[in-house]
Amino acid sequence: MNQEPELATEEQDLPEQIAIRLAKRERILASGHEAYPVSLAITSTIEDVRLKYPELEVDVATGETVGIAGRVMFQRNTGKLCFATLQSGLGARIQIMLSLDKVGEENLELYKELVDLGDHLFVSGEVITSKRGELSILVASWTMAAKTLRPLPNLHNDLGEEYRVRHRYVDLIVRDRAREVVQIRSKVMQSLRKTFTEDNFIEVETPMLQTIHGGASARPFKTHSNAFDTELFLRIAPELFLKRAVVGGIDRVYEINRNFRNEGADRTHSPEFAMLEAYEAYGDYNTMAKLTQALIQNAAMDCFGTLRVELEDGEVNDLSGDWARVSMFESLSLACGQEITPQTDIAVLKKLAEKEGLEIDHPQHGKYVEELWEHFVKGDLQQPTFVMDFPVDTSPLVRNHRSKPGVVEKWDLYIRGYEQATGYSELVDPVIQRERFVEQVKLAAAGDPEAMKLDEEFLKALEFGMPPTGGLGLGIDRLLMSLTGLGIRETIMFPLVK
Repeated sequence: MNQEPELATEEQDLPEQIAIRLAKRERILASGHEAYPVSLAITSTIEDVRLKYPELEVDVATGETVGIAGRVMFQRNTGKLCFATLQSGLGARIQIMLSLDKVGEENLELYKELVDLGDHLFVSGEVITSKRGELSILVASWTMAAKTLRPLPNLHNDLGEEYRVRHRYVDLIVRDRAREVVQIRSKVMQSLRKTFTEDNFIEVETPMLQTIHGGASARPFKTHSNAFDTELFLRIAPELFLKRAVVGGIDRVYEINRNFRNEGADRTHSPEFAMLEAYEAYGDYNTMAKLTQALIQNAAMDCFGTLRVELEDGEVNDLSGDWARVSMFESLSLACGQEITPQTDIAVLKKLAEKEGLEIDHPQHGKYVEELWEHFVKGDLQQPTFVMDFPVDTSPLVRNHRSKPGVVEKWDLYIRGYEQATGYSELVDPVIQRERFVEQVKLAAAGDPEAMKLDEEFLKALEFGMPPTGGLGLGIDRLLMSLTGLGIRETIMFPLVK
């Protein structure tokens, strides 16, 4: 594990510091007190006190006694008067003051001896302002709420991303931005569900463990069920089960949950990620583009009160207005300087790929088109843009375009150069869907690890009749990236790390 030099030094000092804190824990227990009491006489939160007294004058005593708890983030012990700062779980802070005349000599000395930075502390006392005007608690009594055995890192040091993602619990303690991202994510989830509720969608849960992985082209994680003595897969997508729900008459359905793909990890990909999928009977890919724009714009407004969102690097992500739409084939033709159509011979595409130094070895025409498009066009799409009408052979679950031969009614939404969401006019004809699955089986037999399996149970469901339907998939972690400018590991509270 790579660490910042300062953090590495702190790690080397740990054994001695932990030993000192363990000794303090023993002294607390020996004195007849608890180092980890089960309950405390809490009457208020730090947030409550700050909200109730936003602008007290200097050196004021309110007469109100409160019992609060928090983590010690700062200490200054000066003889007969000790100062400390307590922090709530959400990051609110308040000063506490322990004076000899209020707590007594014994309790003051015990405080100095036993309380360290990082400890959870309970105090009871009067709400006042100090002579400098700082809102404070003049402590009458204190109790250890939880003794910490490991010291916090130096608050003046940058933890570094690698340390933060491996020790998120520390990151949340010491860094305001980490707590902000958790709260932003929570507000985003609430907003998404509110938009769906207002549009009469029903939220459901579908299996995480599947006997046949499907709904996307991806490599799955495998496991084994001892009870059923069978191979199972962590799902790569909920699509085929959500479509079963539409067949069953749940015309507007969605799910927000985890997907798992046994593939690479980088700034925009995680093997375990949160995904939203939704399906609307009698909708199409245009309907779903409109819904996706509403979901993201509503999330921005509910979180930040604006569609011009300031990102981590100070840039502004403008999510306002109706978002642009471009054709995959037309935008590729314009960018590469030659016309590319669904009818362009694959030999021409191979030659162009070789010229650009792209290593593509795949039997599908559409695979060349998509990788060439990513090479020439993707990085330029900084503003929200729907890329419309994909090749047929790379989209086995999508309906053929109603008027353009050789493409399907599929879009991908790009924001700031990476894919944010995808939408389909769903393929509901069971005969054509079977033909598409058979082609996927051939690809799998030829060695394609991402090819889909032939799912007889899903085909049986389609044979009961699925109405015309629009579907969308939106990456929750990617959405947080769009709203914050952070990498995917910073938007997931506890990302998988090696």
